[in-house]
Amino acid sequence: MFQKSIILVGIVKWISIRPTFGNSEVNNNRSVGIIGAGIAGLACAHTLRSSGVQVKVLEKSRSVGGRVATRRIDSGVTFDHGAQHFTVRDPAFRSQVKRWCEAGTAKLWLGRIVALKQGIVTDLHEPTERYVGVPGMNAIAKSLATGLDVHTNVTAQSIRRSDGAWQVQDTLGIQYGPFDLLISTAPPLQTAKLFGDKSAAIESSLSKVTMDPCWAVLLQMCERLETPFDAAFIHDSPLSWIARNSSKPERHAADCWVLHASPKWSRDHLEESVETIAKTLEAEFWQAIAQAPQPLEFVIAHRWRYALPQEPLPQRFLLDGDLKLGACGDWCGGPRVEGAFLSGLALAAAVLEMNEIPG
Repeated sequence: MFQKSIILVGIVKWISIRPTFGNSEVNNNRSVGIIGAGIAGLACAHTLRSSGVQVKVLEKSRSVGGRVATRRIDSGVTFDHGAQHFTVRDPAFRSQVKRWCEAGTAKLWLGRIVALKQGIVTDLHEPTERYVGVPGMNAIAKSLATGLDVHTNVTAQSIRRSDGAWQVQDTLGIQYGPFDLLISTAPPLQTAKLFGDKSAAIESSLSKVTMDPCWAVLLQMCERLETPFDAAFIHDSPLSWIARNSSKPERHAADCWVLHASPKWSRDHLEESVETIAKTLEAEFWQAIAQAPQPLEFVIAHRWRYALPQEPLPQRFLLDGDLKLGACGDWCGGPRVEGAFLSGLALAAAVLEMNEIPG
């Protein structure tokens, strides 16, 4: 029994009498390739694999997580230099967070978070519960990746379709596939370059998304910095956020701080050296908290070229049913960790509703 696909501004709505792709008897003979092992890619892969689909995940970095990242330096100190925490609104994501908490993979962050403007502290007076992965933010990604076939240090360079299946070639010339369906969770610009003009509907939607960069700076103090808060949203500064990483549960005792620059400042200084960025934003940090500079054990800058979508697409995913080509990420349906998770979940659900993957 076959389906027809209707593509409307990047959304595929499936018309079928009896969806069977979710049936494990069918899925064992189907394969899906997923490019990117961030939260969206892992949520999608985990859901498909749990339903019996053969899934292979290709990740360009050394580890999973994408921007849900934790960096360890030589001394053993760690920094959450990407996503700082996550909140919960959607019931499906709440269920996942509950599982993480029960497994000890995530905990509530009870640090005092304030607003800071020209050294003046203002309480947020909000009941928001903020969660973090433990012992680092990337713990939640590693949890989702458990049992998955993930290949790290693989940078997808090109894709081609032959005999109704997709092949992926990396920068070393190694081929991966064949895949009955291929999904990219890379940032929109990278996905657009990879997909090219193969799907006009997906290409059109990807062109509407702009991702803002973010410069991050990691600081380790020689002695504990005395502040009346653990994290702050910064106003009227090149910085937008500062956080005492060591205030999060199960972190190293060393007093470590993560600084994030604002999107505009990051764009304006995107190509400057890490040394210049680290020096500049360190100075802005001391000015923001209205304290004299103190000695540091460690300082380094990290550039997130594609950090946050300026305006996410309204739909949760993109899927071309004729070509068996899809895309998802936090730039679909809503940003942040929750948005990425729900995007991957939604695309997986759409794939599982398909009657037949092969074209």
